[in-house]
Amino acid sequence: MIEPYESALDGIPGAHPYPRSSRYHDAEIGVHQQPDGTEVRYTKRRLLPPLGDGRASAPHVVSDGERPDDLGQRYFGDPGQWWQIADANPVLDPRELTDEPGRVIGIPLPGGAVGNGHG
Repeated sequence: MIEPYESALDGIPGAHPYPRSSRYHDAEIGVHQQPDGTEVRYTKRRLLPPLGDGRASAPHVVSDGERPDDLGQRYFGDPGQWWQIADANPVLDPRELTDEPGRVIGIPLPGGAVGNGHG
């Protein structure tokens, strides 16, 4: 559960580099120093756990015209959470999730989702 004061921090610029709903919220931030001394902050690579590591998921058969954001809204109540579904399936481009009607993809279940749900 998110404490009320923690979610309030999401609205303050600079409090968090990414909002709690972002897949990068818990990613480590690196700092590169340029020759002139200027610091450039960047998000370090976000590594995923291996697929098939026992995380719970439910099958979903893709319908014609579905999009990843549609699935994020349907299953997580937020179209921006499509990344949780992409992370749970072996795709490089999230559009691959829904580009083939009839394809069966895995939808992470609560408590079994890839990442911590705040990704």
